[in-house]
Amino acid sequence: MPRLTYRAVDIRRIAGRRPVAVQDRGTRPGAGAVRRWSWPAVSASVALLTGAAGCGAGEVTPPAPPAQQQRSADRVNGLLGLAPSRQCQVTAKLIPSCGAWWGIAPEVFTETPPHLALKSAERRMDRRADIMHVYHRGKELFPTAAERALTRDMRRPRMLLVNWKPSFEHTWAQIATGAVDRRIDRLARHVKKTYPERFFLTVHHEPEDDVRTGADSGMTAEDYAAMYRHVVMRLREKGVTNVVTVMTYMGAPNWASKPWFETLYPGDDVVDWVALDPYADRRVTDFDSLINKTRPDFPNWPGFYRWMQWRFPGKPIMLAEWGVFERPDDRGYKERFYRSARARIPHYPQIKAVVYFDSPHAPRGDTRFDTTSGAGRAFTELAGDRYFRSTPVGRRVAGPDERQSEPGVAGTEPGVAGTGEPAAPRVGRGPR
Repeated sequence: MPRLTYRAVDIRRIAGRRPVAVQDRGTRPGAGAVRRWSWPAVSASVALLTGAAGCGAGEVTPPAPPAQQQRSADRVNGLLGLAPSRQCQVTAKLIPSCGAWWGIAPEVFTETPPHLALKSAERRMDRRADIMHVYHRGKELFPTAAERALTRDMRRPRMLLVNWKPSFEHTWAQIATGAVDRRIDRLARHVKKTYPERFFLTVHHEPEDDVRTGADSGMTAEDYAAMYRHVVMRLREKGVTNVVTVMTYMGAPNWASKPWFETLYPGDDVVDWVALDPYADRRVTDFDSLINKTRPDFPNWPGFYRWMQWRFPGKPIMLAEWGVFERPDDRGYKERFYRSARARIPHYPQIKAVVYFDSPHAPRGDTRFDTTSGAGRAFTELAGDRYFRSTPVGRRVAGPDERQSEPGVAGTEPGVAGTGEPAAPRVGRGPR
């Protein structure tokens, strides 16, 4: 597929009304406009783009008719550069033309080796994962032998989402000026030598709570954007062409309302996907209020999906992490939530990948998907929904020397039972 260039949607023209404030265009290459939002304008434009953009907490959106859902999906696919086709396809940026990828970070913060954790999770949810989410830091080289083996299983091909924090010893400003270039170059040599397949890479995910506003901190939002750009450009300069880059936000209204929030974005030319990591806490009632979290104390924030559709109309959206915390006083909550997700996900056609964070020891609670039999059944039904099986992972995802797009594999998806995965060195076990 040819490389496409997108420009931001003009909200004033789409919504037919004037936003409250529009800031000047950013100075970073590819940064696009750095803008504030007007809630009425944003909500109107998103409704026009999708037909059913979801609701805030406490609101109810009636289901859109199937024909309207299809028109909405076609409009979003058009903005993503996906031409109408009778066959589901995967682009060079790993965007599925039909439905969305299903992924998991399995049994995080446990002692289970990743290849066994994935095998267990796939058995528990009764399907193969399209995406395996792994975590690395500092000098660690990736993909590891274990990770490569997981993606090259011919009966159960998978893709990798690698979450990398390049350094904990250097500030973002120092990384941006070359402090870990030797580390980046070593990684580039490793990737070129061992792994030609395309894979997702997010660089220092969820940066919001690491921002320090002091001019000399080296950890400002501007420093983050510069660091991200430097890492991606350095990898490219060293010949790494098979990385699909992901910019991952926390997905929380309190951080998104900070005055420096928009400055985090490193630029369209170094970001292929945008992502958020929302979790279902006590404020969240269903899937709609998960991906469009709003809070009374931040009244000007429209919700992350709404904002992303307005800000990044030409970028696919990923839920790079999402989880539902256990509620001891409401044991049916997870089951209801997963059923809500299954019913509502088709209404968010710009979400092209959903990656669950499965852990008994997540920072704020237990996000295992099968803590009750009802929750386990609902999650299995969600994971097995046709929406997440529309575009199977190919036998080998397009690499840098292969064609720029490939059709989805026809036929039924291989079952979970099959060849065992090899014992291999451990890989990162969770966000650090």
